[in-house]
Amino acid sequence: MEMKQAVTALSALAHEGRLSVFRMLVQAGREGIAAGEIARRLDTPPNTLSANLTILSHAGLIENRREGRSVIYSARYGHMTELLEYLMKDCCGGHPEVCAALADVVLRSRCDLEGTA
Repeated sequence: MEMKQAVTALSALAHEGRLSVFRMLVQAGREGIAAGEIARRLDTPPNTLSANLTILSHAGLIENRREGRSVIYSARYGHMTELLEYLMKDCCGGHPEVCAALADVVLRSRCDLEGTA
């Protein structure tokens, strides 16, 4: 990932509404969530949600697919991983205990690691 891509992604996440949408999609897993359901859960007007989804999509953080009459959005985990790798590259200035603490955060997440292969 290049700096420009990282800045675009971080800028997209630097908004309460977009961060809420992104976190919801990360938590939803690969199945994703229909746009209408996202709007309902976050109590967000459709036009506001549409703008937020567009920004997140242009930043490469989410993707969508059509299922019947619904548009389903999901997080792009590969891009999220690239962003985290970019932020962590050459981390910690020779202090591995800092990196170990960050790795623990990832391991304590609620991911079903066996189900993500």
